Amino acid sequence: MAELVLSLFPGIGLLDRAFEEAGFCVVRGPDLLWGGDVRRFHAPAGRFDGVIGGPPCQAHSSFAGFVRQAGHTPACDLIPEFARVVEEAAPAWFLMENVRSAPSPATPSYGQTRLLVNARHVGSPQHRVRAFVFGQRGADAPRFHVETEALEPFDWCNTVLASGGVKPGTEGRRGSRRGNEYGYHGAKALAHALEAQGLPPDFLAEAPFTNAGKFRVVGNGVPLPLGRAIAAAVRNAVAGGGP
Repeated sequence: MAELVLSLFPGIGLLDRAFEEAGFCVVRGPDLLWGGDVRRFHAPAGRFDGVIGGPPCQAHSSFAGFVRQAGHTPACDLIPEFARVVEEAAPAWFLMENVRSAPSPATPSYGQTRLLVNARHVGSPQHRVRAFVFGQRGADAPRFHVETEALEPFDWCNTVLASGGVKPGTEGRRGSRRGNEYGYHGAKALAHALEAQGLPPDFLAEAPFTNAGKFRVVGNGVPLPLGRAIAAAVRNAVAGGGP
């Protein structure tokens, strides 16, 4: 029987898709994108084998300073909510994804191993570094190893940003008519973003979002090649494997 996994902050389900491809059965939890709020969610204890997710990270991202300079407050830190649900659900393991500067979740019942993984090193064309925290119940420092490629791909592309820009490269500012080299928030830019994330061009064709909204949800997701590498690493760790 496939392991039952609870996905928190699933967004459009890119990390979920990778875990499903690896043989896990994924149940999606609440997400503001679809009208849900994890702060009012309580998972049943002992029902799930694992919990995965990437809590909103604006407060820990490199763009938090720009948000403050613009007179806004960065979105609230929901890593504590991720940790709360993990402790309540009491799964055998969990996997949290976030930006590299984000803190690890406070989960006293779990030993943790933290890795920084560049998407470019696992088959994605993007230079995109993310932190992954794997926790296992009752383990001091669980084995968690991500297989990387011996050589980086020769061809690579700019990192897809949730803002609709690309990095590095020429980024159009919000409201600018000039746009970036892919046509800011245009059809060509969206096609590039989907391809860079490992998705087909029609992936969001029926989604009820504006073009800017599609950029946001695509840019916030885990690139599919990176998600596959992480799901394989979790599968190996859960099975007791390791280097």
